[in-house]
Amino acid sequence: MDGFAALNQIVEAARECVHIHEVESTKRARLEAYEATEVARIRAAEAVLKDYFTQAFAERRNLFEEMFARLDRALDEGNGEVLHSVVRGIVDIARSSPLADMGDLSQVRAALDDPDQVWDL
Repeated sequence: MDGFAALNQIVEAARECVHIHEVESTKRARLEAYEATEVARIRAAEAVLKDYFTQAFAERRNLFEEMFARLDRALDEGNGEVLHSVVRGIVDIARSSPLADMGDLSQVRAALDDPDQVWDL
């Protein structure tokens, strides 16, 4: 009887292990989907801002192209530190430019998050 109980424990432990693996795989897949969605959203917002910057700040074109190239590299490499620094740089430039006249940048962020927002450039 002890051998049978031990076998049952092994089978139950294996089932639990498989279940935990499935749950964690599902969580990982959700995180990967979330990451892909956020990266796509960032890239879409980047395209809108890049177009605006190209038109509104022709004299700073090279600077913005380099900043967005760095943003792309950071996204492709998954480098959170560089991504944070580049975004901070873009925000700092925005604060010290005519974009500052737009008011609260959180309103810009809310507009970027709104799929129904219409942009007139």
